[in-house]
Amino acid sequence: MAGSDQRNPQSMSFLDHLEELRWHLIRATLAILIAGVAAFIAKEFIFDVIIFGPKKPDFPTYKGLCNLSKFLGLNESLCFKELPFSVQSRKVAGQFSVHIWTSITAGFIIAFPYVLYEFWKFLAPALYDNEKKYSKGFIIICSWLFFLGVLFGYYVITPLSINFLGGYQVSKEVLNEFDIDSYIALVRAAVIACGLIFELPVIMFFLTKIGLVTPEFLKKYRKFALVIVLILSAIITPPDIASQVIVAIPILILYEVSIFISKIVIKKEKKKLQNQA
Repeated sequence: MAGSDQRNPQSMSFLDHLEELRWHLIRATLAILIAGVAAFIAKEFIFDVIIFGPKKPDFPTYKGLCNLSKFLGLNESLCFKELPFSVQSRKVAGQFSVHIWTSITAGFIIAFPYVLYEFWKFLAPALYDNEKKYSKGFIIICSWLFFLGVLFGYYVITPLSINFLGGYQVSKEVLNEFDIDSYIALVRAAVIACGLIFELPVIMFFLTKIGLVTPEFLKKYRKFALVIVLILSAIITPPDIASQVIVAIPILILYEVSIFISKIVIKKEKKKLQNQA
């Protein structure tokens, strides 16, 4: 195994490639587990500060909305003094189970750059030398986009969802007392979904590189993409127009960036073919 990274990929059998992939997955999993253990130990910070941060009225997003409402002359219409719901655990092992899975999720987010690195190392032997030099840029850009999406999900989607759903009532007879699994699932879905959605430009880069996507294709189906974006926005946000628009705008910007990236890739491919001719 130690010398497997130096082997010629063309001389490796299908089982050899699977063995190589297995070790990359093992190392990536170990990185996630190590980061997860660190998150498990930092229980107070992970839960009291991060997980339950959007539940508190002094959360930065709520402060920003409050300052915005005062600036616009709306008094304190967008200020939140208290979110009218409580979080509880209804299962004997509920809190311990949540602690474990939340730590693993945090481990994945923290170790994401290293997971990308292992993924790239598996693909690198099949790439040309001029393509391998972009490895650092690939890892940095993908990690930056992922963390940007995670922050967007945490500071925008999560507080909007919690504020809307936490205060929504069909009747005053029904109290909002959410199970901890449900609360954390909402936070996790918003953060991870946005992190992955923000990888759209990178995905389009590779799809263009292998010839599955062209700038013309992306422009032609822009209207269909808009519909898909709105559907995604409706899935990961509360059912109000304002929240869906807030989510849709950055995704549409990413789509337009993807078209620009696709143009650059096509232009470089044509230039390469001209030089070879």
